[in-house]
Amino acid sequence: MPSKDLVAASSTPIVLAILARGESYGYEILQEVRAVSGGELAWTDGMLYPVLHRLERRGLIRSRWVTPKGGRRRKYYRVQGRGKAELVAEKQRWTAVHGTLTRLWREARV
Repeated sequence: MPSKDLVAASSTPIVLAILARGESYGYEILQEVRAVSGGELAWTDGMLYPVLHRLERRGLIRSRWVTPKGGRRRKYYRVQGRGKAELVAEKQRWTAVHGTLTRLWREARV
């Protein structure tokens, strides 16, 4: 299970990547994180919603309330142009970190 620090650091690119696939609401995002991580990441509402609110304040995502016929009112989130640009930058940063760790671990004597 990843540390809290690693989960916090990866939350922005994970949420932006999920929303880059299409509009989604909180519970659906939580389920997608769990599915994509093979159950390794089990986020809670208390972890996700502050991330969503922060991304929205930064103008990276937008939200809208939707009440489906006969359904429950849900807040849907979607990535904005600035969010897509941030996702590209995040991908570059994480790719650099991953490459560095891969090279170091290949040579590590553990």
